[in-house]
Amino acid sequence: MTATVAGAVRVLEELYPPALKEDWDRIGLVCGDPKDPVAKIAFAVDPTLKAVGQAVEWGADLLVVHHPLLLRPVDSVAATTFKGAIVHRLIRANCALYTAHTNADAAAGGVSDALAGAIRLRRTRPLAPSQADPAVGIGRVGRLEAPTPLGELGRRLAQALPANRHGVRIAGPLDALVETAAVVAGAGDSLFGAVRAAGVDAYVTADLRHHPALEAREAAEFAGRGRPFLLDVSHAASEWGWLAGAARELEKRLAAGGDRVVTWVNPEVADPWMARVERTDA
Repeated sequence: MTATVAGAVRVLEELYPPALKEDWDRIGLVCGDPKDPVAKIAFAVDPTLKAVGQAVEWGADLLVVHHPLLLRPVDSVAATTFKGAIVHRLIRANCALYTAHTNADAAAGGVSDALAGAIRLRRTRPLAPSQADPAVGIGRVGRLEAPTPLGELGRRLAQALPANRHGVRIAGPLDALVETAAVVAGAGDSLFGAVRAAGVDAYVTADLRHHPALEAREAAEFAGRGRPFLLDVSHAASEWGWLAGAARELEKRLAAGGDRVVTWVNPEVADPWMARVERTDA
């Protein structure tokens, strides 16, 4: 049998139910004909010009991404803009585009679970349970397989994530032992309240802004506990680990129905930063 765009979308929405998305989010099929056949499916975090070009050159019939191309309304997709150019390139190549964003963050086996797995977090539960299904939700809270020094946890995380210029920034004493942690893939400083309520030793997330991060550390020190310690990583890198599992599961479920496809995970993350320079004192 030949897989179709509609068949792949059906499986993706079984894995990452649309009901789990945040109200502001834009997910689903962005362009493509549901009736079109699909033999090759590419995965990437962001639908950038480069990632789309790589998928098209590979011969993808469908590109699955995490971040929405059209999160905010537009009044044109003319090829005079980079987003319009992306849509035109996909359509000309007969390559559909599908987005699984906050629904993939929340779902079991999704982005949050992949990041939790990167630091070997066990017996996890949602940090912010979904109203649609409290058994899942944004972020995960759990216990490490063994108490781990904060510095070692940072090194473990750096090795698990794809190469990027950001690295892992750490707030807290490197020799402090970490037993419990919370993780949120992508920007997570809006969830400090839930992290404090969880009472964890460390918080792994991305895009920590100065004021929320500093205030979180001040509050922790004022309380006399010094926790949670913070580990701040690249936004796209924190979400990249989900792609391989999503590709495997999509292949497996389509094959169970008699539809054979091949998948490819883009090994790169769309890191806007090309270099990092730190001060050196003579």
